[in-house]
Amino acid sequence: QVQLVESGGGQVQPGESLRLSCAASGLIFSHYVLGWYRQAPGKQRELVADITSSGSSTYVDSVKGRFTVSRDYAKNTMSLQMNSLKPEDTAVYFCSVKIGGNILYWGKGTQVTVSS
Repeated sequence: QVQLVESGGGQVQPGESLRLSCAASGLIFSHYVLGWYRQAPGKQRELVADITSSGSSTYVDSVKGRFTVSRDYAKNTMSLQMNSLKPEDTAVYFCSVKIGGNILYWGKGTQVTVSS
């Protein structure tokens, strides 16, 4: 059974940083494209960043230069370093596994709140 578990969320002030992690069991991450999505209250879930099996990454414009996605093949984990956080980054963040553009698995999410 595949499980994705996110961790590292919390409440921070604007300008601060958080690092999210996603750990997988029952699945070898290196075979797939991995993604971080987020969903704010009343809004649709959006792709924040993704990273291919070769390590190429893409980002939504609103986080470029502030967020960095990475993967650790040995630990079978993915991380999202979030710097210079803004109130509009407040959302539940989900990790995902996809292939051919289709999401195969979702984690349950971790809450990130940016507020002064």
